[in-house]
Amino acid sequence: MLVGVPKEIKTHEYRVGLTPTAVREYVAAGHRVIVEKGAGLGIGATDGVYAKAGARIVDAAALIFAEADMVVKVKEPQPAEWRSLREGQILFTYLHLAPDLAQAEGLIESGVTAIAYETVTDSKGGLPLLAPMSEVAGRLSIEAAGAALKRYVGGRGLLIGGVPGVKPAKIVVLGGGVVGTHAARMAVGLGAEVTILDRSIPRLRELDELFLGRIRTRFSTSDTLEEEVFSADVVIGAVLVPGASAPKLITRQMLKSMQPGAVLVDVAIDQGGCFETSHPTTHADPTYDCDGIVHYCVANMPGAVPLTSSQALNNATLPFGLALAKRGFAAIVEDTHLRAGLNVHRGRVTNEAVANSLGLEFSPAVS
Repeated sequence: MLVGVPKEIKTHEYRVGLTPTAVREYVAAGHRVIVEKGAGLGIGATDGVYAKAGARIVDAAALIFAEADMVVKVKEPQPAEWRSLREGQILFTYLHLAPDLAQAEGLIESGVTAIAYETVTDSKGGLPLLAPMSEVAGRLSIEAAGAALKRYVGGRGLLIGGVPGVKPAKIVVLGGGVVGTHAARMAVGLGAEVTILDRSIPRLRELDELFLGRIRTRFSTSDTLEEEVFSADVVIGAVLVPGASAPKLITRQMLKSMQPGAVLVDVAIDQGGCFETSHPTTHADPTYDCDGIVHYCVANMPGAVPLTSSQALNNATLPFGLALAKRGFAAIVEDTHLRAGLNVHRGRVTNEAVANSLGLEFSPAVS
């Protein structure tokens, strides 16, 4: 199969769909790889490095979309990209379609077979291609919160870990999954007071054992949510409903009862955000104020650390990508985990959660 890697064009997105190491694996498996000129510069990988790994370098993304049987990316295709996709082509990338009707309609119209990293599953019921970026985003969320707490950007003027004789910041994490766990790990390491809210008692037990009493865990109800959020200095939104839009856990009305200058970090923004007042921001302009509360809602957080992120992502995606390159659509038919990742196929929405979120007809590709 001819596999193509275009340069990412989303604002301040420096990751790359295939690292040179991954390219070498595809070539060793008998596939051809074409890479857009400069695609790997964000991770320090020159065109020469890609050529040495066996890739052919092309001058423009248009050639990638015109020639490749499978396009491997990181972020969801932008309008200029989805208009270049074609029927019979495989797109393998993050899609986050639930809050993005325009992209969904673009993919439907193209006829492409679009597989979303974020809904591919594994034998344990996990999301193995989402997990590495969730780990990165969870850790970055605390760094982002620390920056947003600074007074000159509107925050409360707190140091997350405090100093001897001065209490640290109170950080509340909504969701005890991968993002929430890694956010808590970073926050605890800095000396913050950390509380995790979740609706799974077994998961709360696991977290209590994992952190050896260094965090508080609470079952999430309307009462406990309000009690914790209203006294928090930082709230990390780390909820996930696979494929679907994130639930809105904090309303605009609730902001009025929060600490002035408190920070909301919405890691769920790719899925529409879990705060009513959230809207996507970029690394170029990451925060905004709403009713005295600082919002950080960057939609591609891991793009800020592309070397770490690209390597971690490729480690996870490589076996799935090689299977697609070897067997094409047959790999999806044969593998229930890849089939869970199929979101759009030949003009149909094939993921039920995505279809329900967008109000579109669900049509399974394989029955």
